[in-house]
Amino acid sequence: MMNLVNGLHAQGYGSKYWVIPDGYIPEVSQGTLQSHESICVLNCGNEAAVLEITIFFENREPLENITEIVEGRRTKHIRTASLQSVGEYIPVGVPYAITVKSQIPIIVQYSRLDSTQAELALMSVMAHPIS
Repeated sequence: MMNLVNGLHAQGYGSKYWVIPDGYIPEVSQGTLQSHESICVLNCGNEAAVLEITIFFENREPLENITEIVEGRRTKHIRTASLQSVGEYIPVGVPYAITVKSQIPIIVQYSRLDSTQAELALMSVMAHPIS
């Protein structure tokens, strides 16, 4: 029988490993909105999810050992421009990819606001679950 707590499975839903292959923070924004990207995480479980995020690049070593915490039964929107590893941030104008690992199942969505033109664009897609 499923262990339900407050209508949610105690271990949560989703996967423990997610991949976002297309990341890019534009160098220029126009208007009042700043171009940005976010990793949107939903933790339906009761315990906190400790995320291990890695940023991969085309022509350089990855940024590794980036940790974020999403409390149980909460959501968190993590701006990629805020992620850092040993004081190093994701550079603007450089393509990158993201992996998100968690010790418990989570759900990951990826959003991008592109305000490089007056006709801004908002994109949101589900990350790809691996396991």
